[in-house]
Amino acid sequence: MALALSLGQRGLGTVWPNPSVGCVLVKDGHVIGRGHTQPGGRPHGEAMALRQAGDRARGATAYVTLEPCAHTGKSPPCALALIQAGVARVVSALEDPDPRVAGKGHAMLRAAGIEVTNGVLADQARDTHIGFLTRITENRPAITLKLAASLDGRIATRTGDSRWITGPAARRFTHLLRASHDAIMIGSGTALADDPDLSVRDLGLAARSPVRVVLDSRLRTPLQSRLARTAEKIPLTLCHGPDADTTPWQGSAATLLTCKTENGRLSIPDVLRQLATYGLTRIFCEGGGQLAASLLRHRVVDRLMTFNAGVAIGGDGRAQLGALEIDRLADAPRFQLHESRQIGGDVLNTWVMAPK
Repeated sequence: MALALSLGQRGLGTVWPNPSVGCVLVKDGHVIGRGHTQPGGRPHGEAMALRQAGDRARGATAYVTLEPCAHTGKSPPCALALIQAGVARVVSALEDPDPRVAGKGHAMLRAAGIEVTNGVLADQARDTHIGFLTRITENRPAITLKLAASLDGRIATRTGDSRWITGPAARRFTHLLRASHDAIMIGSGTALADDPDLSVRDLGLAARSPVRVVLDSRLRTPLQSRLARTAEKIPLTLCHGPDADTTPWQGSAATLLTCKTENGRLSIPDVLRQLATYGLTRIFCEGGGQLAASLLRHRVVDRLMTFNAGVAIGGDGRAQLGALEIDRLADAPRFQLHESRQIGGDVLNTWVMAPK
């Protein structure tokens, strides 16, 4: 199952709205087939492993990171494919919460006389499939929020100088994180101040550059920006308010999503619902401070990744978070440390939302 999970992770960021499922077929103590969901969501991991195993799949055990699907979509059900291949046993990590499956895949296998074991490495599988699971159960994508700051939590000096707080190794690692998500999300302030292109660079993974999402209530992002100029090559989605003037963007390659507003700002819950409807399952948020604070206030940050560099900027520098409007410490969003590692000269701490 650990091998199946590692295989499934290869497809993260390329298979949405589908989950990236890994599958390993084992017979007589030997791996005879392995696969993972392919870019675009088809073929599924089970189909890839069965294709590799061929006739040897009869009597084998299939290790699958998510319950095999039981419904016919663009391809036949994976549960049926496993039955027709003659596997003897299926070991899965999680039951699929999608109402079209939700136990039906396991039931189909058992009805065909196949032994089914569920719940193997379930915690690790939830971590891998968090985007798919969150979209199905909460109708929003899973959010990874990345913050990079000095030792004292500043992202720039008092004059706005911010290049570079973290070192080259941390910046390269950030590009790897981009490639494993469906989309990168920023606020309009970051788009205006930095004119980023938010592509994946320096890793040979340019083809895996994710969708760029800008929360821009008034559509202030210029048509001359790097984001707009590269929209035909790398998808760009602009989330805007109902009163924004969309006329300049008509005919552009960008996708415009009209979202609700609250107190003059885009409604985070509505934005995330619409992005889930669009099909996104995993979003990597890179800025800025106001957007990060909004996500934290709404308790939708599933994973918080904080890079800390060995530099002190001081209290007159720019804080990494906007106002959270918290009066009592008991009301502050809390996270549990999941992992701590050194990347170059910087420290990366990965946090997960603490249970309520």
